[in-house]
Amino acid sequence: MQKAYEYIEGKRAIIEALDANCKIKRIFCMSKPDKKILDIVKNIEYCDKQKLDSMSHHGSHQGIIAEVESFRYASMNDIPDNDRSLVVVLDHIVDAGNLGAIIRSADAVGADAVIIPKQRAASITAATYKSSAGAVFNIPVIQVANLNQALEQLKSRGYWSYAASEHTDTLIWDADLKGKVALIMGAEHDGVSPLVLKNSDFVVKLPIDGKVESLNVAQAATACMYEWARQNA
Repeated sequence: MQKAYEYIEGKRAIIEALDANCKIKRIFCMSKPDKKILDIVKNIEYCDKQKLDSMSHHGSHQGIIAEVESFRYASMNDIPDNDRSLVVVLDHIVDAGNLGAIIRSADAVGADAVIIPKQRAASITAATYKSSAGAVFNIPVIQVANLNQALEQLKSRGYWSYAASEHTDTLIWDADLKGKVALIMGAEHDGVSPLVLKNSDFVVKLPIDGKVESLNVAQAATACMYEWARQNA
């Protein structure tokens, strides 16, 4: 059962959460926090570094941790009906840092939503708050039971689906990404799953001219998203 709260670590991530109207229940800190935090959060508990270390997921709390209610996911109905739209679909990304970085890039390019599966995938946690730099509060993040059904819903709304995979000769630079696009990024080691790949309208890849075989999924997703943004500028 999911716990009723999560922790956000670090001053910047906490202020981003406040700016996005995230309800913070309590602040744990070693010293008097930023005035903006003091003005909004009244329940403040001063403690030592040892306690913060015991609460921290990744050891970079910077002397302050916020307790918030568990993240509330959006629904497919929250995707706005825009003629120019990008929805990023993540096929079982398991690393919370990668998930947060992708959400941050999606927010940066003006994507309308990020879709993730409920099972066998990273979800929105304290680590994601941190790596997204607060972007999880700026863009709808939708958790679905079945990615293929979600893609079918998007197709019914006029989206074309593009799966990023090395198993193609088509470079993303040569694809027509204008309009409504569902960009599918696969898991860190396995890539896009066979059924999702089969159900995609197009399969594209980034060029690799150096000695490395592939990019980190967050890096690849960012490059693909900015190509969508470039074509739709």
